[in-house]
Amino acid sequence: MNIILDACAVIAFVRNETGADLVREIITNQNNNKIIHLVNLCEFYYNFYRNIGESETEKLIQELSDINIKTRFDLSSKFWRQVSKYKALIKRISLADCFALTLANQEKGILVRVC
Repeated sequence: MNIILDACAVIAFVRNETGADLVREIITNQNNNKIIHLVNLCEFYYNFYRNIGESETEKLIQELSDINIKTRFDLSSKFWRQVSKYKALIKRISLADCFALTLANQEKGILVRVC
């Protein structure tokens, strides 16, 4: 199963916040293909960079890679247009969440959010 992770899900997992148990269960299931869009990974990165600095944040990025969370770089014309449509049509959604939603739809996956 394709699992699309947004930044909040991964942040909750790393910080052991509310929802971390669910994210941990999903991430440790070897049958799941774990994916995060680069824009969502950027959110994760700046959040930790601001709080723990570059070196420790880089270690976290490596740990995500080590547990097979794959980063996607999709930005085709069709993809970014769909991102834009979601942002225009859905009230109270961040642009980054629109990237995750578009990727989930493209991959026929499940979007995991915990925020």
